[in-house]
Amino acid sequence: MAEQENNPVQAVISVVVAVGLLWYFFGGGLNNSVAKDFEKQYEMSVRSGSAIDVCVHAGLVSAAYLQAHDESNYQHWKQTESADCARAGVLK
Repeated sequence: MAEQENNPVQAVISVVVAVGLLWYFFGGGLNNSVAKDFEKQYEMSVRSGSAIDVCVHAGLVSAAYLQAHDESNYQHWKQTESADCARAGVLK
């Protein structure tokens, strides 16, 4: 049987899920300053990364605000994530 090639979108989603689980279990003290750091990383990915990179980083920012219990920023970043991932061809 031939080996099936890895789908890059599936790989990206797997990484996001794994990172999210790590934050959930080990990141109890995640706050808005950490979320702001993720925003800076997102901005870097917008300037220099691929559409998939931007999608993933938007998801990381929204997850950080969710962990920080910052609902207004979480909602904003979920909308940003949806738009960025749609541009990358990733359905959420």
